[in-house]
Amino acid sequence: MAPQNILKDESGTALVIALLIMVLLTLIGVSSTVTATFETRLSGGKRGSTDAFYSSDSGIQVTLANVSNFDFLTKYVDNRYDPFTDQHNPNPTKAKVVIERQTSQGGAPRGFGISATNVEFEHFIVESTGQDQSDSSLLKPSCTLQEKVVRFVPTLQGGY
Repeated sequence: MAPQNILKDESGTALVIALLIMVLLTLIGVSSTVTATFETRLSGGKRGSTDAFYSSDSGIQVTLANVSNFDFLTKYVDNRYDPFTDQHNPNPTKAKVVIERQTSQGGAPRGFGISATNVEFEHFIVESTGQDQSDSSLLKPSCTLQEKVVRFVPTLQGGY
């Protein structure tokens, strides 16, 4: 063959084009897989932190539902109490809860416009820490919430 005929020979062109298209499709497939894996991990992390928040919130709600948790005369040691040491308090989310009596605070809560007579006010801080219950890794997402509780206690009056 003459050198001019070699440039006009197109017998391997289809193979080269097919290989280029296959490389391009492979790159698109790999990038899609990496993106999907990243999105799955991201949504799993969000789900874990949301579960931890609701676990912590349920610990507070279960604690607030039982008024006897705020009987500091019989249950508190050093103005602190773990309500889930009591068998009457269910703990479905396994949140860690501590109630702390605030002895430094007294009087009516701020902003309520309350000026009650014959009533005492007891101030408490409920702190609840919950973790994601479905995550099996060592570093589970966790959330800590605090809520202030004020208990109104009527005082004894003479003549009643």
